[in-house]
Amino acid sequence: MLNENHALIFDFPELKQDIVYLNYKNESFREKSKQYHILDYDIRQLEIAGSPTDDEHMTQLKLQRANLKDVLYQQLKQHHNEVIAAS
Repeated sequence: MLNENHALIFDFPELKQDIVYLNYKNESFREKSKQYHILDYDIRQLEIAGSPTDDEHMTQLKLQRANLKDVLYQQLKQHHNEVIAAS
């Protein structure tokens, strides 16, 4: 779907508390999250503008976004599981 916002909080609402916590407490997560959201914004802007880039470039950007999302999701799940185990 074009111009869909893939913000982590929208895609992983069940991990909202973990997202907020890691954004404040984990510099590595915060930096990757910032990169992810900038990349997502850039992709959405290209889609709004009618994709003024070639297909290969757009595919590359979306692959980068997906890879970053995977890394962030793994960190979120690890943190979430640690919180549950500590309870």
